[in-house]
Amino acid sequence: MDLAEDLQRLGLTEGRIVLLHASLAGMGYIPGGAATVAETILDVLGPSGTLVVSTSTPENSDTSRAHLRKVSGLSEQDVLAFRAEMPPFHIRTSAASTGRIADYVRTRRGSIRSAHPQTSFAATGPHAAHLMAGHPLTSHLGPDSPLGKLYALGASVLLIGVGYGACSALHLAEYLYRPDPPRRVYRCVMQVDGLSQWVTYQDVVLDDSDFPWIGRELDRHTDVRRGKVARAWARLMPMTLSVDTARRWLAVHR
Repeated sequence: MDLAEDLQRLGLTEGRIVLLHASLAGMGYIPGGAATVAETILDVLGPSGTLVVSTSTPENSDTSRAHLRKVSGLSEQDVLAFRAEMPPFHIRTSAASTGRIADYVRTRRGSIRSAHPQTSFAATGPHAAHLMAGHPLTSHLGPDSPLGKLYALGASVLLIGVGYGACSALHLAEYLYRPDPPRRVYRCVMQVDGLSQWVTYQDVVLDDSDFPWIGRELDRHTDVRRGKVARAWARLMPMTLSVDTARRWLAVHR
């Protein structure tokens, strides 16, 4: 098994900016685990390439599906007690919910993480500081988030062992497919001046339930490269293609 050869055969080349979503379990046994996968990707990208991963933390929000699953069936009193003990988002210590490879990149020396308390990203490489700077609370995955900057810089999306439902880039299209996309209230706990504080804000409704249908459209494009990386099926595609295809699909179907 040669991960570097698999990635190069898929079309990954030196100098790219890559948004990665990957499942380590889906790849089969990899000696060295998440570190081996991430470092191999970085070796293929070379010193001029930048690797970006989603490091979201939905567990610190009482409006997320992850939280609602945890409190399902609890009494009102138990729910209040549970929420009182929820740890706030901390940019340096809050683990990513998006898998071991993402968490490895988050903790890798020199990596930079964006500051959003629910939908942060982490990056390593020459573009990391620019991509991770200024991630406002009211733009989870919108034009003012790292996704907007990745789109503007012509980044690529790399999916390994995961489907389109895990592709965060498609969420950017939810901000763009109409002038006034539906919005909702979000609430999460974060550190403010060293203290836990609940914050409430509004942002676009995020719904990945139809992303597999968008994926069917994308798989028709020759610019979506498909192949195996270790034992996992993988896709490599231009981010502009993924977002623009999703925007057109959402404009018709939502």
